[in-house]
Amino acid sequence: MSSSNQTMPASSPGVGEHLRATRMEAGLTVADVASRLRMQLRVVEALEAENWAKLGAPVFIRGQLRSYLRLLKLPESLADGVADGDGRPPDLTPRTYTPPMQRMLDKAMGRAVYVVITALIAVPVWVATRSHVDDSRPAETASLGLDGDLQNAGDEPRPARPTPVTASLGALPKRAPLAQPATESAASDAQVQASLLMRFSGDSWIEVIGPDGGQVEQALVRAGQERRFDAGTVARVKLGNANAVEVSSDGDVQDLSRFQRANVARFTVSSDGTLAPASE
Repeated sequence: MSSSNQTMPASSPGVGEHLRATRMEAGLTVADVASRLRMQLRVVEALEAENWAKLGAPVFIRGQLRSYLRLLKLPESLADGVADGDGRPPDLTPRTYTPPMQRMLDKAMGRAVYVVITALIAVPVWVATRSHVDDSRPAETASLGLDGDLQNAGDEPRPARPTPVTASLGALPKRAPLAQPATESAASDAQVQASLLMRFSGDSWIEVIGPDGGQVEQALVRAGQERRFDAGTVARVKLGNANAVEVSSDGDVQDLSRFQRANVARFTVSSDGTLAPASE
């Protein structure tokens, strides 16, 4: 992060000292302020010391300053002095990050292995069943009866009677049903799942944590941009300047007010796309 993101401009010095003096006049301690604002002690101390380097992006600093100023009934415009910097998010490459293309390739390979294993099991069973049915089919037989009466040597031969012919044909057994194609189960697994979509109408800092606890993304997103995450890849989300962010889960716009504190929204995302408040 550049130094311009970590320092206050010369036009608004002393905001931290102003906070400290007003707090002491009100008879409040740092612990009292942290409890009322639900902030960590180190955050309150950094605000009063104007140590912006410990507080992250300017959008977070301004949100925390406004909360502190409202508590002390001071003008919120004092928080507007935090510099925006050059607008470039920091380059973050967490060790647990997996590129989206790699995740899609891993899923495709898993499904392909499932199809191959199913085919290796189903085809030999079908062939063995087909052979057994063909072998058990009875042979077609025909019997020809002959008149067993012996003709006397001196008698004239009698006209031969029609000889009955009996033909028997066993009932054909039903063939075993063909094995269902293994690709049907793979197709059902490939259905599109719910996704999480974020549209930004103003600058906002986001932090996205995956189900394994690894950091999926942490960046300063500019106005007019958007982020999309597949279901199952996001466990927790933290949004700064939440009023400027529209969050949709599977196409349904979500109400972030129930997840906000000091214009910072924190929520969890279940595997089916349901949002719930997240503990700090």
